[in-house]
Amino acid sequence: MFSGIVQEKGSIANLQKLNEVLSIEVSCSENFVKGISIGDSVSVDGVCLTVTAKTSDSISFDAVNETLNRTIINHYIIGSLINLESALKFGGSIGGHLMSGHIHQTALIKEVLIIGDSKDLVIEVDPKWSKYIFEKGYVGINGCSITIGQVNETRFKVHLIPETLRSTNLDDLVFGDSINLELDQNTIAITDTTERILRDKS
Repeated sequence: MFSGIVQEKGSIANLQKLNEVLSIEVSCSENFVKGISIGDSVSVDGVCLTVTAKTSDSISFDAVNETLNRTIINHYIIGSLINLESALKFGGSIGGHLMSGHIHQTALIKEVLIIGDSKDLVIEVDPKWSKYIFEKGYVGINGCSITIGQVNETRFKVHLIPETLRSTNLDDLVFGDSINLELDQNTIAITDTTERILRDKS
């Protein structure tokens, strides 16, 4: 599990595809690497991946085709900036909201609004997921815990403060880009349970 508070911006140092597996090497700070062991789970732009190797200033992961087809990892190139977060430890604080690292869909940026030092993003989701998007609720965007703003059918807006833009790769997003979107599991459970109760009563 993860909190959605990005700890590090890494960069793609190497990509190597062998058969059905993409090996990914990520450059990051020595401080981040120190807290990571081989076999640990790390959120990579919101995707839960297992560390397969490490050096003093890099960590590596493997991603299978299923992961590539469902996430933006398939779009990585050398130098791509990515958001990293190590898995939560028992007793640790949760600064954002609980996230599993399982992506529901890749969603499209439909509008970018620059407001002073902040930005608003308008994101379009598949209609089947729109019922789980509520104003003041939460979503994970590239591994960042973000509060939902205005909702309009299959589109919703998020407000990004300067600190979020500085510490994550969300500042680099432009119109037409894809993002990894994870919906809040509590919202899904409550919505589905409510629908089932109402359906059973009818």
